[in-house]
Amino acid sequence: MRTNISGESPYEPIIGFSRAVRVGNAVHVSGTGPVGADNEDAAGQTRRIFEIAQQALTKAGASFDHVVRTRMYLTHGEDWEAVGRVHGEFFSAIRPAATMVVVAALLNPAWRIEIEFDAVIPEAPPAGRSLTTEN
Repeated sequence: MRTNISGESPYEPIIGFSRAVRVGNAVHVSGTGPVGADNEDAAGQTRRIFEIAQQALTKAGASFDHVVRTRMYLTHGEDWEAVGRVHGEFFSAIRPAATMVVVAALLNPAWRIEIEFDAVIPEAPPAGRSLTTEN
């Protein structure tokens, strides 16, 4: 079953996208820019992205604990460490698979970073069973 999760962008119906899409127990959050944080540094913009993504994940029934992959797009290679540190504030224990690439530009020239998030919500065990693993 597919559920589209809307954000606050007036462009969603015009462009034809959703802030996030949940299919079964998988949640895919669209590339998210730092809307409203145009004048912030790379770390501030990254924190804003995490705020927006958290709202989308919550609407989809997920959290950062469920994130298994991130893709970070930077317009300034020198921002990698600042962005990485903020990413680590949220994911140091979770440690999703992550990609960080430098791109020529993003949609808004003031944006230094855009991030995509993929999450997998654990399935509930069948009645009377637990989700333990055996070696």
